Amino acid sequence: MPGFGGAAASAAPAAPEKAAPAAVQQRSDDYYNIKSEIFNALIDAIDLTQLTQLDAESARDEIRDIVNEIIAIKDVAMSIAEQEELLEDICNDVLGYGPLEPLLARDDIADIMVNGADKCFIEVDGKMMDAGIRFRDNAQLLNICQRIVSQVGRRVDEASPICDARLADGSRVNVIAPPLAIDGCALTIRKFKKDRLKLTDLVKFGSITPEGAEILSIIGRVRCNVLISGGTGSGKTTLLNCLTGYIDSDERIITCEDAAELQLQQEHVVRLETRPPNLEGEGEITMRDLVKNCLRMRPERIIVGEVRGPEAFDLLQAMNTGHDGSMGTLHANSPREALSRLESMITMGGFSLPSKTIREMIVGSIDVIVQASRLRDGSRKITHITEVTGMEGEVIITQDLFVYEITGEGKDGKVVGQHRSTGIARPAFWDRARYYGEEARLAAALEKAERRTEESESGNAG
Repeated sequence: MPGFGGAAASAAPAAPEKAAPAAVQQRSDDYYNIKSEIFNALIDAIDLTQLTQLDAESARDEIRDIVNEIIAIKDVAMSIAEQEELLEDICNDVLGYGPLEPLLARDDIADIMVNGADKCFIEVDGKMMDAGIRFRDNAQLLNICQRIVSQVGRRVDEASPICDARLADGSRVNVIAPPLAIDGCALTIRKFKKDRLKLTDLVKFGSITPEGAEILSIIGRVRCNVLISGGTGSGKTTLLNCLTGYIDSDERIITCEDAAELQLQQEHVVRLETRPPNLEGEGEITMRDLVKNCLRMRPERIIVGEVRGPEAFDLLQAMNTGHDGSMGTLHANSPREALSRLESMITMGGFSLPSKTIREMIVGSIDVIVQASRLRDGSRKITHITEVTGMEGEVIITQDLFVYEITGEGKDGKVVGQHRSTGIARPAFWDRARYYGEEARLAAALEKAERRTEESESGNAG
C-alpha cells in the first residue's frame, strides 16, 4: 500500500500496474452447494463437545478424516486441489473464522468489509476490490461475529447489535447486527500488520521525508504533547505507534482505548480498555473514566487511542499537570480543525467554561499537531507538522514546520506532490530539545529539510 494506513500498511512500496492478488477469486455456486452439503453431513457425524477437548491440530486432523470419508461416500467428483481447498474451508468454518481465514492470513490487506453473507470487500494498496468469498448464510456470519467478540468478553445479538472488539493480533473489529443491519451482519476489520511499522518504513513509502521523520522522532523523544489528527483510514494509529517507539524504555506508559490495538514495545506499559454496559444498562466504563483513573496510577505518559468526547478535558488536564509527552488521536481534516474539534468536545462534555479559557488550556497543553491524510489515489501522507505557539487575543496561533503540497497528477492516476519545509529554524520546542540533548540533531534536521526544499523548488523552476 502506498503510504500507510490504520495499522495495516503494506510492508513494501506498491508496484505500478499490479494485477489483483491470486487469492481474490470468485467461486462457483456449485462449489458452495457441495460445501454446504458436506458441512451439514459433517455436523451430523461429529461430536462437537469431544472436538473442543482436542488441540487445534488434532481437531483439524479429525475433521479432515471425516470429510474425506463423506466425500468418498457421496462420490463427489473433485480434483485433489479442489478437495484440499474444501477441506481447509470446512476446518476454518468449524474451528476458525470461516471464509475470513485466508483474508486474515494475508499481510497485504488493510481492511476487510463484510456486507451480509454474499458481499465481502477488501482494501489492497489503497483500493477497494471484491474479496471473492461469501458465507453460507447470514446465520453463519452472525455465528462468526459472535465467536470474534466473545473472545474479548463482549457480545453481539439483537439486544446489543453494535459492538467494538479486536482479534488476538490487535486488529480492530466493528460489528453491527440485525435488526440495525438490514441485509445481515456488517463486519469491518481494520487489520494489523504482523511486523510493526517504523518511521523509516513511512519514509520508504513516501509518506514523509527523512528529515520530517527525524523531526517526528525528536518530538517523540523530548516529551512534546502530541495530537495526531486525520480522517478515517488516514493512518493515525500507525503514526501513533511509530511515535511511541521513541519513548524511553524506563518511562511508565498507560494506554486508554476502546479496543486495545496499540502495539507499544516498551516493557513498562499498562493497557486499559473501555467496557460497554451489560444487558441491564449498567457497568459501563467510559474513556473518560479510564483517563481520570490514569492520573491515580502514577503515569509518566498517557496515550489515548482516540479522543472523541469529554475525555478531551481530562487529557488536557493531564498534559498540563506533569504528564509531558502524552499523545492522542482525533478525527479532523486539518490542524486548525483539530483544535476546533477539541474545543467542541470539551464544550459538549458539559463544561461551562468561556471559550478563551478552553483555548488557553489547549495552548498550555498541546505542543504539536501531526496531520495524516489519505489522498484520492489511496496513498497516505503526513501533510502537516504544526506547532501550537500561543494566543493572540482569543485566537490560537499555530505555525507549520512541514507541509505536503499536491502539484498535480501522474499518468498512472497517482497524486504528485512534495513535502516542503516552511523554513522555521527555531521551533517552539527548541528549549525542550536542548533540555533533552537533542538540540544539535534538531538543528541538523531542520537545515537538511530547508536545503531539500530549496533544491526541489529550484528544480521545478528550472
